[in-house]
Amino acid sequence: MATVVDLFTYPIKGCAGTAVDSTYLTPAGLAHDRSFMVVSADGVYRTQRRDPRLALVRPTVSADGSRLTLASAERESGEGGDGGGDGVRGGDDGLHLDVTTTAPRRDVDLFGATFQGIDQGEEAAAWLSDFLGVPSRLVRVPPEHDRKTDGLTPGTSGYADSSAVHLLSRASLAHLHARMAERGAPPLAMDRFRPNIVIDRHPEGRQGEDWAAEPHAEDRIRRATIGAAELGYTKLAVRCAVTLVDQEAGARGGPEPLRTLAGYRRFSAGGVVFGAKFSVVRPGKLSVGDEVAVEQWGDAEA
Repeated sequence: MATVVDLFTYPIKGCAGTAVDSTYLTPAGLAHDRSFMVVSADGVYRTQRRDPRLALVRPTVSADGSRLTLASAERESGEGGDGGGDGVRGGDDGLHLDVTTTAPRRDVDLFGATFQGIDQGEEAAAWLSDFLGVPSRLVRVPPEHDRKTDGLTPGTSGYADSSAVHLLSRASLAHLHARMAERGAPPLAMDRFRPNIVIDRHPEGRQGEDWAAEPHAEDRIRRATIGAAELGYTKLAVRCAVTLVDQEAGARGGPEPLRTLAGYRRFSAGGVVFGAKFSVVRPGKLSVGDEVAVEQWGDAEA
C-alpha cells in the first residue's frame, strides 16, 4: 500500500520543476513535462551536467500550453550571476512568451540522436543566453513528435533523457540519507533526483502490506495503476552528475550522493541507480493522495 505524496513536472529540460497537486498523465509523461529544451546555437541540448545554472530558471507554462514564463530567483531579487549582460529581462516577474507550434522546425541533438524542435524566438534566446552566459535558444517539441523510448515497456516521451516518468519513494531517499549519515554527510533534498512521482507508505498500511516502507521497492514494480493512469516499468534510473548540483544554488556541491550510492547501488550495466523509469500504458488524471496499486511485480535488475 502506497500513496502519491508529490508530483513534479519540468516544462523545460534541465530547469527547475513545478510541484502540482493534480495533473494529467499524457502518453509522453506529466502534462508539459520536458516539452521544451534549451539548446546551443548549433542545436545541441543543454543540461545541468555542463550548465548547472539551468537549475535557477523557473519556467511556468499555462494549462493549455500556449503561454510560457521564464523567471529566476536571482533576477527577482536583483542579484547577479555568472551570466551578466544586457539581454532581454522581461521585468521582475519574468519573460512572458506566446508559445509557437507553427514556426519552422529545426534539427536538435539529444544524446547524439536527432529530433525536431520549434524555435521559440529571439526574446527567449536572448533571455537564456544572458542568464546562462553562453549562446542559447529555446525549442519546443513539435505536435508531430513521435519519439520511441526503449526498456521493458516501450513508450514515448518529449525531451526527457529516456522514459516518460521517473518514480521514486521516500523510503529509498531515507535509506540513502542513513548511509550518508554514516559518512558524516548531511541529507539532500528530493529535488536532487528530479522525480516526477514521489510515493510513500500509505498511512493505513498494515504489517505485511506496507511494501512502500521498503527501500527501492519501486525497482520491482512492473505494472501499476495510479489514479486513472497505468504505468509500465522500463528500466532503473541510472544517476549522473546532475545529482551533484545544488538545485537552489545552481552550482555543483560535493561528491554526494554519488559517492555513497557507488557503495551499494552499482548497476551491472554500468553506473549507479536510484529510482525507476516508467512508460505510460494508459493516460489519465493523477493527484497527490492517489493510491498506488501494483498489478505486477518482478525481480529487481542487478
